[in-house]
Amino acid sequence: MLTVDLHAGQIQGFFDVPVDNVYATPVLLQYLRERVGRREVTVISPDAGGVERARAFARRLDANLAIIDKRRARPNEVAEMQIIGEVDERVAVVIDDMVDTAGTLCAAADAVRAAGAPLVFACATHAVLSGAAIPRLASSSLDELIVTDTIPLRTEAAGLPKLHVLSVAPLLGEAIKRTHEEDSISSLFV
Repeated sequence: MLTVDLHAGQIQGFFDVPVDNVYATPVLLQYLRERVGRREVTVISPDAGGVERARAFARRLDANLAIIDKRRARPNEVAEMQIIGEVDERVAVVIDDMVDTAGTLCAAADAVRAAGAPLVFACATHAVLSGAAIPRLASSSLDELIVTDTIPLRTEAAGLPKLHVLSVAPLLGEAIKRTHEEDSISSLFV
C-alpha cells in the first residue's frame, strides 16, 4: 500500500500489509524553485512539531530556517507568536503537512509578513480546509497556498485565487513503477 505524508509515521504499523509512505516534498520543491527563482528564502515551521520537516525542506531549497514559537492563552487561541530566525527581506515559505482550519497558518503568515517578508508562501501536502479555512485564507496575508491533490478540495476552495494545487500522480506513478521493478522508493526523496 502507498500513502502520502502520513501525519504520524507510526500509523504504518497498524496495517497487515506492507506500507510505503511517500513524501510530496519533491513535487512542492520543484514548483517552489520555479516560483522563487534566485531570491533569498527562509523556510518556516509554524510550530515546534514541524521543525524536522522544515529543516529538511530548507536544506533541499538551500534556504534559511525559522521557527515560530507559539504561546497559547487557552486551547485553540494563540496569544503570542515569536519568530526565531531571519525573515526580513526574504521570501517566506511556511511548511506544514496539512492545512485544516488554517488558523495557525494564517497567524504565521501575518507574523512573518509583519517581520518584513515581502512574499509569503505556504506549502502543505493535504488541504483539508475545514470550518472557516477558506474565508480565513482569502483574507490572510498569504500570497499563495501551495497544496497537493491527495484529498479532494471542497467546492468553495476552487474559487480561492491564492490556492495552487499540484498533482502527486507522477510521484505515485514512479513509486508504483519502482515497487513493481523492485527498485528503491526512498531514493525518490534523498
